[in-house]
Amino acid sequence: MDFAFGPEDERFRATARDWLDAHLGTTPANGGRTEGGRAEGGRTEGGRVEGGRAGRLEGEGVRTEAAAWDGRAWERELGAGGWIGLGWDRARGDYGNRPATLTQQVVWAEEYARARAPVRLGHIGENLLAPTLLAFGDAAQQDRFLPPIARGEELWCQGYSEPEAGSDLAALRTTAVRDPGTGGYRVTGQKIWTSLAAEADWCFVLARTDAEASLHRGLSFLLVPMDQPGRIEVRPIRQLTGTAEFNEVFFDGALARAEHLVGGAGAGWRVAMGLLAVERGVSTLAQQIGFAQELARVVRLALDSGATGDPVLRDRLVRQWAELQTLRWHALHTLAGAGGPGAPSVAKLLWGGWHQRLGELAVQVRGAAAALGPADWTEDRPYELDTGQRLFLFSRADTIYGGSDEIQRDIVAERVLRLPREPRPARDRKEPQP
Repeated sequence: MDFAFGPEDERFRATARDWLDAHLGTTPANGGRTEGGRAEGGRTEGGRVEGGRAGRLEGEGVRTEAAAWDGRAWERELGAGGWIGLGWDRARGDYGNRPATLTQQVVWAEEYARARAPVRLGHIGENLLAPTLLAFGDAAQQDRFLPPIARGEELWCQGYSEPEAGSDLAALRTTAVRDPGTGGYRVTGQKIWTSLAAEADWCFVLARTDAEASLHRGLSFLLVPMDQPGRIEVRPIRQLTGTAEFNEVFFDGALARAEHLVGGAGAGWRVAMGLLAVERGVSTLAQQIGFAQELARVVRLALDSGATGDPVLRDRLVRQWAELQTLRWHALHTLAGAGGPGAPSVAKLLWGGWHQRLGELAVQVRGAAAALGPADWTEDRPYELDTGQRLFLFSRADTIYGGSDEIQRDIVAERVLRLPREPRPARDRKEPQP
């Protein structure tokens, strides 16, 4: 496939740009704008760079605990414009969204990032659950859940990782037991690192429905409503940055209806792996536009502060720019269908390390002044960071979440290079390969 933008794509770009220009004026000034391709939620201010070695990357991407913008209203506005679900399979018709080719989906993602449009609250439902339901769900599930996602009316979170089952997802302990009274399932257990759990209306949960089956074969994929007081508790996780983008979710007999079992009982591993396959796609290119914006600010600060007088630092900045171009071409190559089975793992290894190194540069260009916060300590505001410091701290996790570097290298080694398998710890039950 020749991944190039043609005349139709450029007309689509103009339409997208015009729509964003017209509708972003209805949101609070710079409210919840995206930075670095990372949806941290919350408000951003107009960015600026202060001169001198002690200068800071100020404002952009700053997250507050109470966002000043209405994320749900923005989702509904996107839905009314037909911008949610551009890449969905339209075999069963549309859901009020616009038809778009793969290149046009890339165009929309690029324009959205360039416009620094508000952080999306609905991306998990749109980009993860919807393609999964289109591939594995039945007609009733598609008709029930896809339209409100396309309209921006229902928000989702993902219930996969657990304290003892992160990279080793098949070892999860959350259970779902049939309820003889309702015929549905009662879900009990704990999930962790759950983005948007406090905002979500629904959670798609991977749970063990057959305790006697082998690890992979005893799992099921359930759609669970989050509004169940006393049965679902969400606890924010405070991070190095002082913010709480992730949550713990505790299920205590939460009810999932029988018709909300996706793919059939015991098919959860197959459904979950299908979902993970779509987790890295068009959005990667939009993420890279955010990365480019962050890099430009670091370079600007280095120039203003005189840090570029250091030839080693100057070489690192140039190398960072060159590696970002490599990331873009790898993403385009993968989207064109030429990436191979290890492409998602390679992409994660590339961008995770790149972004972490950018965080290191963001503080290095400031020297010792990077250790100082943007405001004096006060009892009511004891933990303030500027954007460069936040970038440095948050990016420490880039090589861990979404599949750690160690796991990604194992995948490439075993599934692509066909090297001997890494020794696995002994388990209570022998596990055949899925």
